[in-house]
Amino acid sequence: MGGHRKFKRAAPLLVQVPPICLALALGSCAVGPDFIPPEVPVQNNWIESKDSRVASKTDIMSHWWRAFRDPTLDRLIECAYEQNLPVQIAGLRILEARAQLGVAIGSMYPQTQEGTGAAQQNLISSRLANQADLRHSFANFNLGFDAAWELDFWGRFRRNVEATDASMLATVADYDSALVSLTAEVARTYAAMRTFEELIQIARENARVQREGLDIAESRFRNGATSELDVAQARTLLESTLADIPPLQAGLQQSKNALSTLLGRPPGAVEALLHGPQRIPSASRRVAIGIPAELLRRRPDIRAAEFNAAAESARIGVAEADLYPRFFLLGDVGVQSSDVAKLFGPHSLFFTAGPGFRWSILNYGRITNNVRAQDARFQQALVNYEDTVLKAAREVEDALIGFLKAQESAVSSQKSVQAALNAVKLSLIRYREGAEDYQRVVDSQRSLLQEENKLAETRSSIATNLIALYKALGGGWEIREGRPIVPPPMQAEMASRTNWGDLLPQQSPPTTPNLPLPTPAGVAPVLLPPDW
Repeated sequence: MGGHRKFKRAAPLLVQVPPICLALALGSCAVGPDFIPPEVPVQNNWIESKDSRVASKTDIMSHWWRAFRDPTLDRLIECAYEQNLPVQIAGLRILEARAQLGVAIGSMYPQTQEGTGAAQQNLISSRLANQADLRHSFANFNLGFDAAWELDFWGRFRRNVEATDASMLATVADYDSALVSLTAEVARTYAAMRTFEELIQIARENARVQREGLDIAESRFRNGATSELDVAQARTLLESTLADIPPLQAGLQQSKNALSTLLGRPPGAVEALLHGPQRIPSASRRVAIGIPAELLRRRPDIRAAEFNAAAESARIGVAEADLYPRFFLLGDVGVQSSDVAKLFGPHSLFFTAGPGFRWSILNYGRITNNVRAQDARFQQALVNYEDTVLKAAREVEDALIGFLKAQESAVSSQKSVQAALNAVKLSLIRYREGAEDYQRVVDSQRSLLQEENKLAETRSSIATNLIALYKALGGGWEIREGRPIVPPPMQAEMASRTNWGDLLPQQSPPTTPNLPLPTPAGVAPVLLPPDW
């Protein structure tokens, strides 16, 4: 009703139209389906929920990376949130969608509201028939105001507002999804970097041990206690281990470069943030994951899929409204005179006002098929929602079983490393005493390197699977609560270029799990507060 009051203030002449026209505007219906959130069956519990390391309580950490107790990781994620460029793009898309929602709402009001004016000099040919008594040269001056309002009788504009509103909420969910991916990717890349550092340290330590073995072999060879074959075997193993270090160093630098990019910085800039213990991130053996129905619903990509389905549902109504006649009100008022001095005289006023309609009665095949096409898009969105939920459940299950089994593997791997260390010590002692040939030393040292690498990779797998689990559960987007979605310097730049009014946010957008979906037709759409 507020829109109609505004319209009366903007175009007072149109209050004289027949009451039936206003009744059409106020009592109109909306065609097309009202969106009903789809239901996808999910299991009551996770497959591994009976494991003592899995807690069913809802205890998802909004800042889950702090479970690793690594200040360096905390700094990296904080910097990534502030500077990551794809996240900034996602925030700007919210602003774009907010402006587009304003455009859609504006279509609810008179679509044409124009001031007009012209000053013309006219000359009519004197050789035309029946022109003898006419004035051949005259001026024409006019000022006026034109208005046209297509009444939203079938809810076409309201459905478009619903669709645009849902699309805007989907961009908020996409922004949250970008944060979930960003925090997980920073943590995963950081874990990979620390893993490379540990593998390099392992290789160097093994090279030191192997060099000691080479020294022993050379000493025994010089003393005639063994053949040169032992020296060749020892040198081969040492050089093979040293050859593994450069590829690991390349992987380490590439991980640092990836971190720099995630932080929105050039390669090499991340070095200043990496001070601290060089260890693979580790966390508690227990993890709280809640139940599927609760945690999958909070994933931003699932919310985005639902909002996109709501938008496609509303667009069915937009397409279906074309099957019916469009009713509109037209009016214009102004002054016109051939003498500019008399332009505002008592007899210069003119106006027209009245209702009209337009109906595409011969295009039903095209319009009907457009409705069918839109219905197919809506069904695609529903199937995509179901697919998103199922993939989310699989991601949680995959990460959870990977996390649990990697822990079990690490226990055995630790024992294997200890046994390999003892074997290396014993084989060197027995070789020095002449009780064993050098092949036994080579085998034990090679086995030690393999087992230590396996242990490092298993510990890295524990961390990366836990990171993947938190990502699958939708954790991490809460980092933006109470903070701007667009950096203040960028806001200032945009404000200096364009009048954004109150659309530039000063804080984060509302939490999308609590955002209502677009309201049914005939009810005013729920708009986001202007202060963000």
